[in-house]
Amino acid sequence: MTVILSPAAVQDIAELRQLYFDVYGHGYPVPLGSDPAVMRRLITEGTAHWLTARDESGHLVGSAVVQTDPAGRIGKLVGLAVHPGHRGGGLASRLTGAVCDEAFGTGALDSMYATVRVVTEGPQHVVVRNGFRPLGLMPNAVEVEGCESLALFARYADGVLERRAPVERVPERLAGLLSAASAGIGVDYAQTGHVAPSPPPRPQGGAEPIELIAAPAFVRRRFLERFPDAGDRFFPLHSPNAVLVAADGGFEAYADLDPVAGSCALVAVHPRPAAVSGALEALMTAVTRAGADYAEALLPLADTEALEVFLASGFVPSAVYPAMRRVRDRLHDYVVLSRTSRQIDFRTTAVSPLLQPYLRAYLSAWTATYLPRHEVSR
Repeated sequence: MTVILSPAAVQDIAELRQLYFDVYGHGYPVPLGSDPAVMRRLITEGTAHWLTARDESGHLVGSAVVQTDPAGRIGKLVGLAVHPGHRGGGLASRLTGAVCDEAFGTGALDSMYATVRVVTEGPQHVVVRNGFRPLGLMPNAVEVEGCESLALFARYADGVLERRAPVERVPERLAGLLSAASAGIGVDYAQTGHVAPSPPPRPQGGAEPIELIAAPAFVRRRFLERFPDAGDRFFPLHSPNAVLVAADGGFEAYADLDPVAGSCALVAVHPRPAAVSGALEALMTAVTRAGADYAEALLPLADTEALEVFLASGFVPSAVYPAMRRVRDRLHDYVVLSRTSRQIDFRTTAVSPLLQPYLRAYLSAWTATYLPRHEVSR
């Protein structure tokens, strides 16, 4: 069957919403498949690449989007959808390849990432066939059809990985994740040393030490005041809509809170990430009460102090993103740490062979975090 790919237009929005409903029902947690205002903005503002697929009768049967962060030179593959009646013919792979090639063809991106559902292996194979490499596994990351885990993949422009800045040492609990990345991505972490874990930070006193302010316009203004330098606001394609404040004013943690998806991204902490030491337990309680069972933090792999604070407070290393951020002529590695308040259940997770090393690394790190040493040694 002949299928024609073309850029999405504003007049396609109604059909696109119907397509996402046909594919995901009411469970799709991304606004680009349901919110007409967000869809119009993506189509018209020029920072996204959006391709649609129509069959020979003119029916819209597929969609794929690459959102970009021009300042960060990074993109994200989102919204891949193929109508149930047109699956099995390679359309998902064709759409993915076309929209990614278009985005990289501008020369404005160093890398592009995708968070892939792992309810089946199919989506994992689609991105791998189009040049994406596995970076990690994030359990309980999103609410779609129940609580689901996601896998992180990335595709790089030519020569990007060769310009990585070396990392001298990392916390010992990251060793398994970096070993998986060395095999899965081909990045050599053999020369990166390990630091023994520090004692857990003492919890701060007070019954309710964290206040959550969910006022998006105010939070964004405050965020820009606290971080006037764009170089201090690195969390691509996330904008904070809430701030978690210590009662004593010791820190402000800016978050992209999404109760629909049941997730929270900790975008930045003022004055520095390690300032949340001793308060992360209370912070997670506030996040959970706000409707997010999953939280993640994106930290520089070289920021040992911040990494140790989060690791000592129950966050688990989930994914590593080599060469994620360009600073002048070098590219720097980042790591995703995550924490979930729900029981993790991998029985319905389809983890492809490429992701198996990351699953083992996560399980090892989770065990070291949450099981007493005498239980592990039995």
